[in-house]
Amino acid sequence: MQKVIGIDAGGTLTKLAFINEQNELQYKVFPSNNFSLVKDWIESNPQIEEIGLTGGRTEQLLKVLKTMKSIEYIVEFEATIKGVKYLLEQEGHQLDKSIITNIGTGTSIHYMEGNFHTRVGGTGVGGGTLTGLSTIMTGVSNFTEIVERASLGSRENIDLFVKDIFQGMEAPIEGHLTASNFGNVSIMNNTKLEPNNLLATIQALVGEVITTLSIQFAEQKECEHIIYIGSTLMNNEYLKKVIGNYTILKKHKPIFLSNSGYAGALGALLNKSNQK
Repeated sequence: MQKVIGIDAGGTLTKLAFINEQNELQYKVFPSNNFSLVKDWIESNPQIEEIGLTGGRTEQLLKVLKTMKSIEYIVEFEATIKGVKYLLEQEGHQLDKSIITNIGTGTSIHYMEGNFHTRVGGTGVGGGTLTGLSTIMTGVSNFTEIVERASLGSRENIDLFVKDIFQGMEAPIEGHLTASNFGNVSIMNNTKLEPNNLLATIQALVGEVITTLSIQFAEQKECEHIIYIGSTLMNNEYLKKVIGNYTILKKHKPIFLSNSGYAGALGALLNKSNQK
């Protein structure tokens, strides 16, 4: 491993980015409720001399790390954009301008044009909403389990779709658009709802709220592409499908970058490495 690492201390997860001995980019993730795990990992790699650090829980992590290494802070939005630009280049995307939607514990939405970028909005709906509602409604709180079980579920008897309203008639808009999230429950009188179906429906609610906002900003800024990033999308194909399909339906082009959940950590690493 080289001497520099990047860390993004997020609200739920702390992500690390570093270059291994084979000169390959590597990532690690730890829960943000146990920073001692991060400290232990750093101490087990004594060759690390410098750390680029970002994220909303930076101060809390610093109290654990103290002065054990040379640490330099970079503003979270700056780090994320650096990471996104690097990943876009690596995957061959050439965009004049785009909306970047970062889905972490909550969701932050940015506009990027050339070297200019600014935060244009956001919502408290994000990964924290997904795990919170899942815990309340099903008792399932583990993110990995939520993702796995949601992929096995169905929204059909829980969400109310446009086609359900216009039965026997031609709907004025796409029939599989959601008319009301969870709107079919009282109509169908479902007293017992299968947990996997609830988890699928919660994922869809989160995805559709985030996508709707992203599309509004994309239209405001006349952007064709929306780049969706963040830890909530990690190994979450169901949520990507909800977001991707809705974005395409609204005549925009979704981009899902590999390892996008580590964009902040990668940006912190690049910021520190570029100074050497």
